Amino acid sequence: PKPKRESIVWSSDFAYAIGLIASDGNLSSDGRHLSVVSKDREQLDNLKKCLGLTVAISNHSAGKAGKNRTYFRMQWGDVVLYQFLETIGLTPRKSLTLKEILIPDEYFFDFLRGSYDGDGCFYSYYDTRWPDSFMFYLCFVSASEAHMVWLQETIKRLGGVVGRMSSSKRGSGVFSLRYAK
Repeated sequence: PKPKRESIVWSSDFAYAIGLIASDGNLSSDGRHLSVVSKDREQLDNLKKCLGLTVAISNHSAGKAGKNRTYFRMQWGDVVLYQFLETIGLTPRKSLTLKEILIPDEYFFDFLRGSYDGDGCFYSYYDTRWPDSFMFYLCFVSASEAHMVWLQETIKRLGGVVGRMSSSKRGSGVFSLRYAK
């Protein structure tokens, strides 16, 4: 077994892991356990490597009756990491309350990759407004408007790129931040 974590050291891999935890992770209310659920097993394998974990990845069922889907779940205990995550802006039941995450600027885009892998998407299509115009979109989604505003402002500040934010038309409380080319 891996020895207990004594301290936190920022790196590209660690920042990526924080982004994935911020998007797809969960901090248990017990003050020590963390978990991440994903339909992509490779994503959890990468998270294990980034954090130096040796924990098992198990099957996890989720969804409403009749629409069950199988996902993969990784759960582990790490008081030092848990407490650190709280100091940078993560909390239990973070979906609606997530705001700014205190990431050093030099690791922000690594964090953003993790966020994208957790709650991002990419799509393209021909835009009917302009003939011969093929549009590419990069998107981030979250139930927290404050987090999306912070993400939008930080991407603009560090990358000079302006994105457009919108809320779900169906009133589901989901916010989308999109970048088009």
